[in-house]
Amino acid sequence: MNKNSHSTNRKILQLALPNIITNITVPLLGMVDTAIVGHLSEMHIGAIAIGTQIFNLIYWNFGFLRMGTSGFTAQAYGARRLDEAVRVFVRALSIALAIALLLIVLQYPLALLSKWIFNGSPTVIAMALSYFFIRIWAAPATLGLYAIKGWFIGMQNSRLPMWIAIFINIVNIVCSLLFVVVLHWDIKGVALGTVIAQYSGLLVGLYFVTFRYGKLFRRHLSTSFVRQTLKWNEMRRFFRVNGDIFLRTICLAAVFTFITSESGRISDQILAVDALLLQFFTLFSYIMDGFAYAGESLVGRYIGARNRQALVTTVRHLIGWGLALTLLFTALYAAFGEQILRIFSDKENVILATKPYMFWILVIPVCGFSAFLFDGIFIGATASRTMRNTMFVATAAFFAVYYCLLALTTTGNEYATNNCLWIAFMVYLSARGLGQAAMLRRAVYDKAA
Repeated sequence: MNKNSHSTNRKILQLALPNIITNITVPLLGMVDTAIVGHLSEMHIGAIAIGTQIFNLIYWNFGFLRMGTSGFTAQAYGARRLDEAVRVFVRALSIALAIALLLIVLQYPLALLSKWIFNGSPTVIAMALSYFFIRIWAAPATLGLYAIKGWFIGMQNSRLPMWIAIFINIVNIVCSLLFVVVLHWDIKGVALGTVIAQYSGLLVGLYFVTFRYGKLFRRHLSTSFVRQTLKWNEMRRFFRVNGDIFLRTICLAAVFTFITSESGRISDQILAVDALLLQFFTLFSYIMDGFAYAGESLVGRYIGARNRQALVTTVRHLIGWGLALTLLFTALYAAFGEQILRIFSDKENVILATKPYMFWILVIPVCGFSAFLFDGIFIGATASRTMRNTMFVATAAFFAVYYCLLALTTTGNEYATNNCLWIAFMVYLSARGLGQAAMLRRAVYDKAA
């Protein structure tokens, strides 16, 4: 391996490893909740799955607050336009807080919509909504952290998001255990623990912004600067790129919402089974996203600096790391799948019901790795239109495959129906990765010309 390869891999790992640690802790907000209530009952697992998916449906739609922010910031950093980096931060945080306040105002219509979308027994739905009405008050903190994290990633700083995420999850675990195990507040205690953790993380994030970048903000930030930054003409490109990401994320949320909803339609037991299987997907996706976030930082930086050679080299090395991790996770899931499953639940009836579907956890890394990596690469390039169009095709393929297979399946056969759902999901992941790979040169490489 030559010197340039060593240098590229070092840069990738310097950004990816803290992001991997960050992303391992991020799903813990849902995984810890699942693990805690997984020892209560099957209905609790289903309720947390629906409650978590409600917020995925809401928050994923505003994922542009992180993704768009990191891409714009990384390109400003690469071009040495630090004043523009400050503008991106101000825009992103302002929009995040405005959206969060709107979500709180609309919480009751959102709850009614969620009740209509998701399937489950009345008891499970009631438990999920009690979780929702408490956790919704964390919206300002959650969306504010999206903007802060995206900005740090764009500034080539992945360590600060790591410490923020670790802090949030320590607070979340302590609060959830206290409220559920000690005080017996049940699912409401899990929700309250998440709210406290999110606001604690926001305060720490703002402290890091002030401590690490205080001089930069003092140099540029003023009333006239903020007023100019928030003018429509200045924000138009920000909204245009993020509008594409918003539409792309609606498709993403639609697929995962449908999986949870359709699982509940099949039965409460299948809802619990698929909730546990998706934890394997979550674990893999967040570790792969560590390298995707490194791609956001470096791709945006090299496009901003107009360094095509470094850009191409970085993308090739990222794909190499993705293949290596795919082999590693497939082996780990094959060897220790049941042991990992038992971390999430000790209910033998749920574990026995999950075992017939465990082969899907071996397919997830193979079908999913390229989708995660190319998302990071395209976000860094702010190639949002291509991301959007690829997602449109993949989502259409998901629903087409599922309903075609369902038409060939015996009515009432839970095992066959659920396998149809997972086949469609694998087609969806593969279509995302292959579609973006086909557009790589035009959408990414040519931007550094």
